[in-house]
Amino acid sequence: MEKPSNLLLKVSRRLFNNLDDQEKFIEALMNPQPFSPSILWCKEKTEISPLTVETPTYWQPQFIDRLSLGEKPGQHPLHQQGYFYCLDFSSVFAATTLLAIPVPVSLVFDMCAAPGGKSIFAWKALQPDLLISNEVIGKRLGMLISNLKRCQISPSAVVNRDSSIFAEMFPYSSNLVIVDAPCTGQSLLAKGEKAPGCFHPTAINKSANRQKRIIANSAKLVSPQGYLAYMTCTYSPEENEQVCEWFLERFPQFQAIEISNLAKYQSHLTKMPCYRMFPQDMLGAGAFTVLFKNTNEDKDQDERKEVDLNTISSLYIYQNMKKSS
Repeated sequence: MEKPSNLLLKVSRRLFNNLDDQEKFIEALMNPQPFSPSILWCKEKTEISPLTVETPTYWQPQFIDRLSLGEKPGQHPLHQQGYFYCLDFSSVFAATTLLAIPVPVSLVFDMCAAPGGKSIFAWKALQPDLLISNEVIGKRLGMLISNLKRCQISPSAVVNRDSSIFAEMFPYSSNLVIVDAPCTGQSLLAKGEKAPGCFHPTAINKSANRQKRIIANSAKLVSPQGYLAYMTCTYSPEENEQVCEWFLERFPQFQAIEISNLAKYQSHLTKMPCYRMFPQDMLGAGAFTVLFKNTNEDKDQDERKEVDLNTISSLYIYQNMKKSS
């Protein structure tokens, strides 16, 4: 095994005081092992599972199956028919905070939506009256639209604008805004993929600044008593706990919510209720997740902007309004 870079060693020391934990973390990135795939059932589960399923974790949603190593769910005919969506188990972990949100929910806004996993999770868990999935990077729109269409996610719309535009157009409109933030993607290494420069301080700081801008704009969309879910697939505290601390300083009306099912995964880097999965846990490549609630009471009706497909008709590039049964 090649030697870990100085930058990786530095991050490992920032994440863990214990030398054994540092070594396990580095080993997971330098010598990646396969993780079990998982699927999100968009339609009702078949009576007999078409794939070999692992024993569920205690926090795993009922509509998720974690599969045995070696299963290739994307090649199964039910996948093409839209019965399920394939996602890694770290994404399941990150999105599980959404189960703490009370229903009914009228509007879910996914700010950084491609390829669509968090949007589909929110749709399945919360059954909103409308799901809006935004993706600012044009070349990622195709996969987002394809996944929502294949899985028959409705009522839904796909839009392609900067977060600042929605902050201005639709203040206090959304019961839930999801920010699956663009990040340095350090957990890609635990999957055996490349993430050049992901531990470099310049890349980390650039990423953190972009995340702060997106979460600040997204906060302006959250309705009183609504929720903002922030998550990443990276390890650096600058992109995770420190973004959240920055956010709460500037938006004190928000409060981080304890997710009792994830208490075991509480980040040891802060007292704020937020949760981490690390690759050495052997469930997934890694994730950070936190759920904020807007504690403000109701705004005046003239301040709050109601959103439906008519109000966003000039923005959306795909929509499916057939109400799911």
